Amino acid sequence: MTLFHSLTFMVHGGADHGGGIAAAVAGLLNFLEKLAGMEPPEIFAAVFPGIESMQNIHPMLVHFPIAFLSAFFLLDLAGSLFRKPVWRAVASWLLYLGALTAIFTAAAGLIAANSVAHGGDVHGIMDRHEHFMLTVLILSLLLSAWRALQGGAIEGAANTLFLILAAVMAGVLVLGADLGGLMVYRYGVAVSAVPVTEEALMHSHSGEEAAHEHDHGPAADLDHDLGHAHESLPASEPAHDDHQHEHGHTHDHPPASK
Repeated sequence: MTLFHSLTFMVHGGADHGGGIAAAVAGLLNFLEKLAGMEPPEIFAAVFPGIESMQNIHPMLVHFPIAFLSAFFLLDLAGSLFRKPVWRAVASWLLYLGALTAIFTAAAGLIAANSVAHGGDVHGIMDRHEHFMLTVLILSLLLSAWRALQGGAIEGAANTLFLILAAVMAGVLVLGADLGGLMVYRYGVAVSAVPVTEEALMHSHSGEEAAHEHDHGPAADLDHDLGHAHESLPASEPAHDDHQHEHGHTHDHPPASK
């Protein structure tokens, strides 16, 4: 009976399970129903609010060459040291994917450099970032062509030179990515700051609806529906009904026993 009641709560809600799976499905169906009545631009903004708010898609693309080329270097180096040809074969495909995505990422970055507003204090950083990443693009294309023409893993002294170039590429990639992060997180390039009120910072552990500032556009309404659907799913931990706090608050502690 305990298992039966637990499954009932998960499906229909109650106890620590919020509205249950049924409410989550209802929220999803409501979301899809609203999408059906929208124009294509509104649908895109509702489904991809992050992309729609971007000034340039470069920040979304940068993760792919970073991930592919970093994984390539580590796997190819390990495959060379431990003599694992299968590892190196996989590394080859990671290199090709890294070079391919680097082409699109560099193109979007060059467009962003000429279209995204930035101050003079950032221009020098942006130039160095551009030079680093174009170097990564050139090296990745060179290594890809070398590997493809070789028809597989390179051996002997040529492999040593290949790994040195790959290490240089990986090092320059890290330096360039660091400058990209510096432009965004210190100087806020292409970032639109949203004012956060004191009420918006309030949230409740008991699952009560938090106080937020809402944008009443179609995308915001759909996000609200999906949010309710998400909250209706079973929680993994019991809710704390007797705690509500605000960011930046201090806790009162009982006096220490003497």
